[in-house]
Amino acid sequence: MAGPAYTRMQVDERREQLVKLGAELFTRHSFSELSMSRIAREAGISKALLYHYFPSKRHFFVATLQDAAEELARRTQPDPELPPAEALSASLDAFLGWIEENEPAYRKLMESAGTVPEVGEWIARVRDDTSARILDGLGAGVDPPPKLRAAARAWLWFMDGAILDWLDHRDLERSDLRDLLLGSLAGSLAAADYEIGQTEDIARG
Repeated sequence: MAGPAYTRMQVDERREQLVKLGAELFTRHSFSELSMSRIAREAGISKALLYHYFPSKRHFFVATLQDAAEELARRTQPDPELPPAEALSASLDAFLGWIEENEPAYRKLMESAGTVPEVGEWIARVRDDTSARILDGLGAGVDPPPKLRAAARAWLWFMDGAILDWLDHRDLERSDLRDLLLGSLAGSLAAADYEIGQTEDIARG
């Protein structure tokens, strides 16, 4: 029994190492610049072995996105012990912290969103999950009013624009950007007829 378990651990570790390498490579290079042959050379393995783990470059790329998504979800998971506004503020701060640590990857994702379908789909899923988290925290339920749903989703597009400006200019503290984003969310929700007292709580974080 020990032999197969050890072999399985090696397989999992090798795959994890390849995914981490892939995240680096796809950050430094565009999707079209990389081939399976080049990835295999960078990894120090044969192309056949790389294909053993990933049947195509797109499968490999999607695996790197899934890995990033899982890390991001862990880091931004709202604390159920906190009031909704404080939990949202903490999650947003964690998200901005992740971007600070992974700026090249974030920029590459934004640049690739319109050219690589997998990136666009991944970003759409993240936005769907995030807006659902926000609406759930607001007590909107599984079928929120259309204006409230649209406000939460549109805010996420605004957020990416504000973050890219922050990365370009670096003249805002992270806490200032967080507060700006919370205030803009509060304004969007108020425009969607969400109760103003609740939006003021969000703006204060």
